[in-house]
Amino acid sequence: MSYPFYLVDVFAETRYAGNQLAVVRDAFGLTETEMQNIAREMNYSETTFIMSDQEREGGYDVRIFSLDQELPFAGHPTLGTAFIIQQELIGKQVEEVNLNLKIGQIPVSFDYENDKPGELWMRQVEPSFGRTFDRGDAAASLNINQNLIDQSFPVQEVSTGLPFIIVPLVSLDAVKSCRIDNAGYQKLIERAEAKSILVFCPEAYNQANQINARMFDLYHGIAEDPATGSANGCLAAYLVKNRYYGKPELDLRVEQGYEIGRPSLLLLKARESDRGAISVSVGGRVIMVGRGELI
Repeated sequence: MSYPFYLVDVFAETRYAGNQLAVVRDAFGLTETEMQNIAREMNYSETTFIMSDQEREGGYDVRIFSLDQELPFAGHPTLGTAFIIQQELIGKQVEEVNLNLKIGQIPVSFDYENDKPGELWMRQVEPSFGRTFDRGDAAASLNINQNLIDQSFPVQEVSTGLPFIIVPLVSLDAVKSCRIDNAGYQKLIERAEAKSILVFCPEAYNQANQINARMFDLYHGIAEDPATGSANGCLAAYLVKNRYYGKPELDLRVEQGYEIGRPSLLLLKARESDRGAISVSVGGRVIMVGRGELI
């Protein structure tokens, strides 16, 4: 039996930018072990499997695998898979596609340009905020001086389905200077739910953008990720919760991956209601790179 698969770049303004994704279609005949082995063979940051071409309970069943485990949620796989569902399964313009993921049903909405998908947006689950960390420990994990961490805001664990440690830095030079120190990193994450670190600053290489970010995840074998939708969703919640821009809402352009030659653009919208609930949406573009069959 053969399985169609697709290669896409997510959060990409041009081909061969952004974060790569492999999407396998009509995968109901594959066992969990086979899906894990295919994810390793693809050797991308994640591979997704659309379990059936048919909807179930108003959405499409999708499973996400990294190189070493199944994930309940991840940002660029969600957008990239929704793009393939709209293009290859539905074949016409729709306002929204729902993905049934391990974490629950995630809606993805579409904007169109000349009958082709432009920006895709996913609404993430309501964020939760975990522990804060000593700035000295965070600096040691990143092999930087502690004074490069913005003292006005916390180093904090945030989750919108996957947890991340958010570290605010003072400048683009500070972001560029980060190099993971393994001993410091292991100390930082040993008691934390989050194993991934997102650093950011309010400067950018591209003047059209407001924030530059980098994401490190040695625990899962990712030295540095070019574009991380789940982490940036956590960043959006963090910025609103801590009133980084002095107000309970934001609409931002975030660049990531510049330091590793995969320039990406992620779009963030977030708002805190009068009740204190924070809604987060992460958007970006998806570009088809190739297609084939697994046999």
